[in-house]
Amino acid sequence: MSWLTPGGGAAAILVGGAVWWGLGWRGLVPLFAFLLSGSLLTRLATGASPRRNARQVVANGGIAALAALLGRWPEAAGALAAAAADTWATEIGAFSRTLPRLITSGARISAGESGGITPLGTAGGLTGALAIAVLSSLAAPALGWRGAAVAAAGGAIGMMFDSLLGATLQSRFACPVCGRITERPSDRGCHGPVELVRGFPWLDKDAVNLACTLAGALLAGAGWLAWS
Repeated sequence: MSWLTPGGGAAAILVGGAVWWGLGWRGLVPLFAFLLSGSLLTRLATGASPRRNARQVVANGGIAALAALLGRWPEAAGALAAAAADTWATEIGAFSRTLPRLITSGARISAGESGGITPLGTAGGLTGALAIAVLSSLAAPALGWRGAAVAAAGGAIGMMFDSLLGATLQSRFACPVCGRITERPSDRGCHGPVELVRGFPWLDKDAVNLACTLAGALLAGAGWLAWS
């Protein structure tokens, strides 16, 4: 599949296999809906086909796969809802006519910079969380409207947690001479290797995405138990 690197394809097979093993074919419905919608939105926003690698696939689907292996539908649905919310917010937010604002301070920042939110992107993210949550409840009738509600809430809060981490603890690197900022340590600056200027070096975008889906899963699970 052109949307995945070879490593990404192998990771997707493992994630899909884990979800199928734990939740049956019904678990694949929201998983494939997230993967398909995310890829289509990325292509629409950027004009190019995404090539997701293994790390990106695990960051977005690994928590859902783990929840599925434990037989936990609410947590799996919450993790996928959070992944969808984050992806939809990013790609739909790219069409915003206004620059994003930093979630922590409200300061204007460049489009695409982590930690930024726009009304359009936030609305898109909430729609993505709700769509995956409702689809999960349709695929697994035992979840019902209660399961859809806690998964959607977990997904929405997970999305906001992603932005909060992106604005505070996610790693940022800069060219030591011109100061050009990048979020990827593998980038070379205009005048040599980039240097860490903020955050933890291990907390890159993929790690933040993993934390986002974990938050979505835990919140959905807690909501499910509290509502029981």
